[in-house]
Amino acid sequence: MSGLILLTGATGYVGGRLLSLLQQHGIHVRCVTRRPAALLDRINTTTEVVAGDVFDPQSLQAAFEGVGTAYYFVHSMGDNRDFESQDRIAAENFAKAATHAGVRRIVYLGGLGNPDEKLSKHLRSRQETGDVLRVHHPQVIEFRASIVIGSGSLSFEMIRALVERLPIMICPRWVQVKAQPIAVEDLLAYLIAVLELPASASQVYEIGGPDQVSYGQIMQEYARQRGLTRWMIPVPLLTPYLSSLWLGLVTPLYARVGRKLVESLRNPTLVSNNLAESVFVVRARSVRDAIARALVNEDREFAETRWSDAMSSAGQSQSWGGDRYGSRLVDSRTITVTVPPAQAFAPIRRIGGRTGWYYGNWLWSLRGFLDLLIGGVGVRRSRRDPDNLHVGEPLDFWRVEVFESDHRLRLQAEMKLPGRAWLEFEVNPCEQGSTIRQTAIFDPLGLAGLLYWYGIYPLHQFVFAGMLRNLARAAESSDGDAAQPHDIVIEATAPETHSSGAQL
Repeated sequence: MSGLILLTGATGYVGGRLLSLLQQHGIHVRCVTRRPAALLDRINTTTEVVAGDVFDPQSLQAAFEGVGTAYYFVHSMGDNRDFESQDRIAAENFAKAATHAGVRRIVYLGGLGNPDEKLSKHLRSRQETGDVLRVHHPQVIEFRASIVIGSGSLSFEMIRALVERLPIMICPRWVQVKAQPIAVEDLLAYLIAVLELPASASQVYEIGGPDQVSYGQIMQEYARQRGLTRWMIPVPLLTPYLSSLWLGLVTPLYARVGRKLVESLRNPTLVSNNLAESVFVVRARSVRDAIARALVNEDREFAETRWSDAMSSAGQSQSWGGDRYGSRLVDSRTITVTVPPAQAFAPIRRIGGRTGWYYGNWLWSLRGFLDLLIGGVGVRRSRRDPDNLHVGEPLDFWRVEVFESDHRLRLQAEMKLPGRAWLEFEVNPCEQGSTIRQTAIFDPLGLAGLLYWYGIYPLHQFVFAGMLRNLARAAESSDGDAAQPHDIVIEATAPETHSSGAQL
């Protein structure tokens, strides 16, 4: 295996995931980026970050020192300028600098597509980039892939947004063009396995899963796994320009990126040979399994990500109804109290049951009664113990999902909802004493879920804000009752969007 690894694109989707995987394997990595500060919280002791720009050849000289293998994940699809010429310049600069420094191998990720056909500018540029690298470096291993399925990938986020928000979809011809998707885990497995590949000449490996499917079929499979019914109406014509504007309205894609992506969808992206299977031991999973993995991983990544750290210091929401994190809608707010974390967390530990919800208890009871009428659990279960909580036990119409004494409580809703909901409380020390963060999270199921969230959101301004104030009063009170706090500073952050959510 090569010693020092150079990684570009570590702030991007594939590069970021590969960085994490390389670090898990204990491999020494050097990341080169124009913004070193953006990576400092993602690296461990086996990784270093250096400043460099592929459009500035001089900046690459020090970055390549001692490097055996270099990963090239740079492209300019989001650039307003001529991205084809920009990609050519960047690839030439990178390959020349790598050759001059004695780098043994460049690994590049390109795109599938028959070069004998009239490819879109995007696909043509991806393949041309590989050609440029090979002209200026003796050993380039290029992987060509189609749609990458994984939580957070551009294609998967587009599919998710379309299916979740549109019960009826007008589908242009590109929706029926065949592709051969690959799960992001399988793509990463190839990118890691190449480090064990014996020295050889440059080679192109086409990689993909076992299924040849269209975007339409992928969307239908996503809908099936999410329990959604979707009608797809084919239309003979819909230009990439109009499609990209529509995607800009209903998906997270920028219109200019969406247009370049849609233009490339007119080309089939299928694996034409099995060379990769004969060289590598990776056995890619099916589209069904890839989507299932993406949904599971999304939950895990959201649970592990401290997204609250990225919220603005003022705590203000960027949009009415919440900021978006993946597909989740999040309503988060904080309050500061002049007591230590253990005392600040005490009223949170007693929430629900006979203690109640610190604000609008009659509203919570009404919500429980309505849930009971439609076959839900209601509030009949109360809680097992008035002072202690354990992971997995019921709490009114919630279930304890995470409990870290004096620090964190997350409840998952078991009431009937058009989606999934969570309510989280987190206490951390600060100079004044402690901060209490209260977060409601909702993963909407289709249009009904979105209507539910935005319909009930005005109540959040009263119920959740009142709950947080009274939690602070209870924390500041020496006997745990709702006393008036001495010095409370509140930051309100409107909902954000992730894949989970807590609702009234």
